[in-house]
Amino acid sequence: MNEFLLIFRKDNSKEAQPSPSELQDSIKPWQEWLGKLQAEGALVSHGNRLRPEGTVIKAGKVVTDGPYPDIKESIGGFVIIRAVDLAAATEIGKDCPVLSAPWNGTVEVRMLMKEA
Repeated sequence: MNEFLLIFRKDNSKEAQPSPSELQDSIKPWQEWLGKLQAEGALVSHGNRLRPEGTVIKAGKVVTDGPYPDIKESIGGFVIIRAVDLAAATEIGKDCPVLSAPWNGTVEVRMLMKEA
């Protein structure tokens, strides 16, 4: 089995932010999806949601505030899963709640390299 990182991206604009009731309603689909992955033995690790503030380190060790609020899309969270190959990991990602309202986001699927 290989390990894959699923990165959840969402629209960061003010207009795209869910209402409090939409946020509350979105909790159950996430719990069900993660529970299904856990029950199937596919879930390796899940990261919590990411806070909006942070820093960005650039070449030359230049540190700036980030992520930037004017950037439309931001990373909202991630999980690490087990799957046979990229196609299987992609199928798992297709059921991710971030793809549905209120998030209407994207899932980036990346295979983790094994340590040598």
